Amino acid sequence: MHVIVTGLVQGVGFRYFTVMQARGIGVGGWVRNLNDGSVEVEVQGGRLAVAKLLSWLKVGPKWAHVESIDARPLPPIPSRHDRFRVFNER
Repeated sequence: MHVIVTGLVQGVGFRYFTVMQARGIGVGGWVRNLNDGSVEVEVQGGRLAVAKLLSWLKVGPKWAHVESIDARPLPPIPSRHDRFRVFNER
C-alpha cells in the first residue's frame, strides 16, 4: 500500500512510532516526511498485517492529529529487506 497521511503528523514522533508499530506487526516498507507537512508510507505484508498498520496510521501517536489518510494498493515488490525503515528526505 502507498499511503499519504495528512494533519499534524510532523514533529510529533509519527515516523518513529510508525516504524515501531510496523516492526511489531511484522510488515516491511518505509516512512518519510514530505515537504507539504504530510507523511508518506509504503507498506508491504499480509493483508491483515497491512490492515492493522493502516488502522494505526488513522490514529497515530498521542501528539499527532491525523486529518486523513489516502491509501492506494501497490503491486507486491519482492524485497530482500524485511525491516521497516525511515527515510529522512525533505
